[in-house]
Amino acid sequence: MNIQENISLKPFNTFGLDKKARFFTSAGSEKDLIEALIWASHRGLDIFILGGGSNILLTQDINKLVIKNEIDGIELIKEDNDHVWVKVGSGENWHEFVKYCISRNWAGVENLSLIPGTVGASPMQNIGAYGVEIKDVFESLTAFNRSNLEFEIFDQKACQFGYRESVFKHELKGQYIITSVTYKLKKKPDFKLEYGAIKDTLKESGSNELSIKAVSDAVIKIRQSKLPDPKEIGNAGSFFKNPTILTSDWEKLKQDYPNIPGYPLKEGVKVPAAWLIEQAGWKGKTFGEIGVHKNQSLVLVNYGDGDGMDIKELSEKIQKSVFDQFNIQLNPEVNFI
Repeated sequence: MNIQENISLKPFNTFGLDKKARFFTSAGSEKDLIEALIWASHRGLDIFILGGGSNILLTQDINKLVIKNEIDGIELIKEDNDHVWVKVGSGENWHEFVKYCISRNWAGVENLSLIPGTVGASPMQNIGAYGVEIKDVFESLTAFNRSNLEFEIFDQKACQFGYRESVFKHELKGQYIITSVTYKLKKKPDFKLEYGAIKDTLKESGSNELSIKAVSDAVIKIRQSKLPDPKEIGNAGSFFKNPTILTSDWEKLKQDYPNIPGYPLKEGVKVPAAWLIEQAGWKGKTFGEIGVHKNQSLVLVNYGDGDGMDIKELSEKIQKSVFDQFNIQLNPEVNFI
């Protein structure tokens, strides 16, 4: 186990924010993880688990042992005529796992192509895009209980999935460390093409063959056209969740804003946060080294030497502005650290 001190986390978060970890190590296995936890415990240190760094906003240095999760491995554990069950290490890169599935014609995650981050973050966040969420393909996960030092299995019910939510973001926050996730994927695709511009993009490609590879390619093309590459401009993708409001409130807003988009749900109408932010006048605004992306108002960006606290304050101003104009509360999808 290699413990480093005062390490910059700039290479380890997609915002590219230069905050430091008091101590830093990586864990490539469950054994490594336990060793790191013991090391921190003996020194009275708390720990912070770092995955892909794609859904965090570092507002300060981390006075803890930061453990970079690099637990890897992809294993086909069983299959039948219709499905395969695949167990994946929580430190595996999510998009690389999606490509692995596509290469074997395992369907279910193609709409989730190019989402940044690790496999371990997928159930924690219940990541979703283009009509698919992790809960749709989730079977179970293994997590290390920090209080009793045992590994436990969580099924779908125990995870309490919601829109970009799970029990690990609320009641069990910080109590467990996810080490592997098992997905139930289909051998015969059930294509989800009704969301976003997938159908139009497939037509533009000129391909007459519908496949999970074609859907994945379409999703990648759409995402690359809308979202900045973190390697070029620091960002964490969608900063805010799309709010759901009462149908009656949406109907009232439609009187003043006839073009307001909305997607009916059981609990009301989901309104695109990007539309609200753009209407409030924030799209493309820059403030020194930070700002709102010119092509996608849902994305806050660091142009180089921005500070996490400044981005946090910008997000709060956007929240207030949208609330004042629409009486709708935006909630961050990104975790503030």
